[in-house]
Amino acid sequence: MPSDLVVRALRKEYPHPSGTLVVLDGLSLAMSRGEALAVMGPSGSGKSTLLYILGSLESPTAGAVEICGQDPFALGPAGLARFRNRSVGFVFQDHHLLPQCTSLENVLVPTLARGGASPEDAVRAKDLLGRVGLAERMDRLPSELSGGERQRVAIARALINSPPVVLADEPTGNLDRRSARRVGSLLLELQRERDILLIAVTHSVDLAARFPERAELVDGRLERGA
Repeated sequence: MPSDLVVRALRKEYPHPSGTLVVLDGLSLAMSRGEALAVMGPSGSGKSTLLYILGSLESPTAGAVEICGQDPFALGPAGLARFRNRSVGFVFQDHHLLPQCTSLENVLVPTLARGGASPEDAVRAKDLLGRVGLAERMDRLPSELSGGERQRVAIARALINSPPVVLADEPTGNLDRRSARRVGSLLLELQRERDILLIAVTHSVDLAARFPERAELVDGRLERGA
């Protein structure tokens, strides 16, 4: 059975005053839905760069990425935007919620790319907010929520379009220990329930230890089982 995510010989380099800076160097990876991988590594090792390339937010210098059999970088701008909206959910360290929108409206933001939220989308958003424990706070603005609550809204937003792949960049990095454990548990519970392919990059040893698979980014490549 083919993998849902296939990365082959991925390379990413940037121009630098002292020469080319190589961040990813021949990195390869294969994963399927239902799998969850935590990626660790020191600051500057390329963890976020890897996530942005997998999410088609940034292009690789060389190599190939396929998600569900599709090469996103072979698409034009409009096709790439549609692909990203439907196939990949993002959870960032800084939740990036719109401050003027309620929790419910923030969860529905990804549906706007499809022409606006349908009644079915609204039902699904309310169900997701209930699942993350915010049924009573769906009309609150981000400023009225705690850090952990804002991150739970971000998780619900990442899932609203039922993407096969979810990418999380330091999802507990800005939270206190108790909130971090709750958000980490919730993310993994939803991953299992919805058969999602989840990749999280993190500095948190506690969060990484709870993932079924772990890897370390070393010299531009992933070392599995770290």
